[in-house]
Order: sequence, then C-alpha cells, then structure tokens
Amino acid sequence: MKFNQSITDVTTLTEYGRQQLSTHFFMREMLYSEVSSFYGIPNIPENPELALEVGREVASRLLEPLKRAFGHVSVRSAYRSPTLNAFCNERFQAGDTACWCTDNSINAARHIWDRRDNDGYLGGIVTVFVPAYLEHYRKTGDYRPLAWWIRDHIDDYAELFFFRNLCAFNIRWYQGPAEKAIWFLDPPVRSLLIKADMGGFDGDRGQFYRGIINPPE
Repeated sequence: MKFNQSITDVTTLTEYGRQQLSTHFFMREMLYSEVSSFYGIPNIPENPELALEVGREVASRLLEPLKRAFGHVSVRSAYRSPTLNAFCNERFQAGDTACWCTDNSINAARHIWDRRDNDGYLGGIVTVFVPAYLEHYRKTGDYRPLAWWIRDHIDDYAELFFFRNLCAFNIRWYQGPAEKAIWFLDPPVRSLLIKADMGGFDGDRGQFYRGIINPPE
C-alpha cells in the first residue's frame, strides 16, 4: 500500500502503523510520543512515504543488528513530525526541560525522518535502550562497552549519543557523510569518546566488551 497523500483519517493511520519496516519492527512503535499524547498534537508524517523509506533503513540497518545480539530493544523516541518537533522545541526554549527537542532545521534527517537536511540528504534517529545491558550498567555506570560493541558491529551508524538514564542512546542512520562520533551526555557535561577522524578509531575494540557482551555468532 502506498501513502502518497497526507493521512487524514484513523483508518489510514491504522494501516500506516501496520507497515512493516523490518523483520521485527513496525511503523506504529516509531510514532509514539509522550509530548504528542499529553498535549494532543498528532505525530503524523507530512510525507508518509518518505518517513517509511527512512524507517526501513533505520530498522534494518540499526535496530535489527541490536535485536539479533541483545534480544528486545525498547524504542523510546523515533519519528517526530515537523509540527510536533517545533512545538517541543518551543516548550524547551521556554524552559520546559521535559521537552528536549532541537529546532526543525537541526532535526531534519534526524528525528524528522520525512525532511531532508540542508545538504539534501535523508536520515533518521531512533532513541532506544537495551534491557539486556541494564544490569551491567546499573552496577558500573559505564556505557562504553556497549558503545564500543556498536562501533565494531554496526557499520551503518552515523552517530551515537548516550544518555545517563537507562544508558539510552540516540543512534542515527544517515545518507550523507558521517563523523561516526560517539558522545555521552551527563548534564552539564557532554563528552566525546571517539569519531572517525580521531586516531585509534579503526581496529577491533573487543577488549573493552568481551566478557561483558558476547558478539553475535
């Protein structure tokens, strides 16, 4: 089924949510938003087909490798419509720290899957956490074994941004050139672990996660 027009009724939105992005992931779970639910702002793509195109890349290239290795992957935030993201950014600029969204120009080809960025590229971010990693993280507070595992095993990530709560992270697929940077945010500090143009980026980093994470067979 093609979604070449705006979604304006529940029947079409229901069918849209049923669209399978990859073996284990569907569009419906990518549309949920606490901000959308609380403030009654529908999180519906302006360009549904383009959002699906990006969603398939995100799910197949990023989420499926995580699921194969770790089992369940919990999606915390994925697609945001331009309308919802703009509202969220306005709330954030007004001091509402529960609404943490950058503006639409920055979030295009990030959380706004159905808008290309200023360079004309597509991209998509999904925010997830990995329940299988939580026990180790709660004991150590160390995100780095998981970060190094992703660097070694998921070639198609464009950037990673880890958060203190639940060791959740943003992982991005991007059509254009990527720094492949890995960041950790522990407010107010934002620290860089590695990126592609830094020395030591290439090569196996298994010594940092073997015994903690077993690579998939």
